[in-house]
Amino acid sequence: MNQIDLTGQTAVVTGGAQGLGLAIARRIVASGAKVSLWDLDAAELRKATADLGAAAKSVTVDITDVQAVIDATAETETQSGPISILVNSAGIAGPNHTLDTYPVEDWKRVIDINLNGAFYVNRAVVPGMKARGYGRIVNIASIAGKEGNPNASAYSASKAAVIGMTKSLGKELAGYDIAVNAITPAAARTRIFDQLKQEHIDYMLSKIPRARFLEVDEAANMVAWLVSKENSFTTASVFDLSGGRATY
Repeated sequence: MNQIDLTGQTAVVTGGAQGLGLAIARRIVASGAKVSLWDLDAAELRKATADLGAAAKSVTVDITDVQAVIDATAETETQSGPISILVNSAGIAGPNHTLDTYPVEDWKRVIDINLNGAFYVNRAVVPGMKARGYGRIVNIASIAGKEGNPNASAYSASKAAVIGMTKSLGKELAGYDIAVNAITPAAARTRIFDQLKQEHIDYMLSKIPRARFLEVDEAANMVAWLVSKENSFTTASVFDLSGGRATY
């Protein structure tokens, strides 16, 4: 494992109780930073925080609740210090349906968590970073946001919007030492698979030239550099983790 120095940093990882978020939090702690895990699942948060040790704190928060996100930001900075790193990993896949049969309430829920939640979290953390003149943000998008997956229009649309939001925010903050980037992973075998039909899982695997799913530690390795001081120039960019699937 390459050494990434995050000593003295305080990171927030949303969706940090499991999956990609937990793997990223583990790598951030191994690199010397303190981390605050934000998640809606209090039981999983307790297990994850215990696993990560003294460098980890947690906040049970619904990122679709604007005030809850604002409160979580304040609580984290009281517990762990000024937030210098944000990794927004919270998200859901939603059900698989064709667009013309997609349940409206499911559409709204996917957009509310994946897009609106990402907006609320970025919006809450950015002012402190601007005031201090430093920050690193990584928003977890998806290869589906680049290419669009059939029978996953809500998920694909939400992740495409996260890419657009990231590019916009990165340009807004280019005059500061604040890097804002996104990653577009292919699917990894996490609990998000529980939300998907087997034929959709098979479709995603068939599109990956490496002929396997992403390992969560591979995502964590990329994010660790993106949130480090060494990433001092690249911003408003999208980093591919699709095993060769992406077409641009």
